[in-house]
Amino acid sequence: MWEVYIVRCRTGEFYTGCTVDVERRVDEHNGGSRGARFTRIRRPVVLVYHEPCPSRSSALRRERQIKRMSRSQKARLAQTASATSAQTGDSGVKGVLVSSES
Repeated sequence: MWEVYIVRCRTGEFYTGCTVDVERRVDEHNGGSRGARFTRIRRPVVLVYHEPCPSRSSALRRERQIKRMSRSQKARLAQTASATSAQTGDSGVKGVLVSSES
């Protein structure tokens, strides 16, 4: 299943992408040579949000929507997910904040 994700970089900037394996992709951003150029110079990154998408094309559409959001909208998206995660007690739930580390 495809997922859209947002990571927060060391600099506080957000990076949005899509993948079929979020954990592997975040590891690539943090240390592999396959991480995006944007994140390579802003390591480490922390996963702050992810949501499932039924297909690659829908994941790419959602990624484009998120990339068009302002920084404050992205922060609010991650914050809303954080609140949902805290209420359910399950940080692994899709579409929620995974880590609140800065």
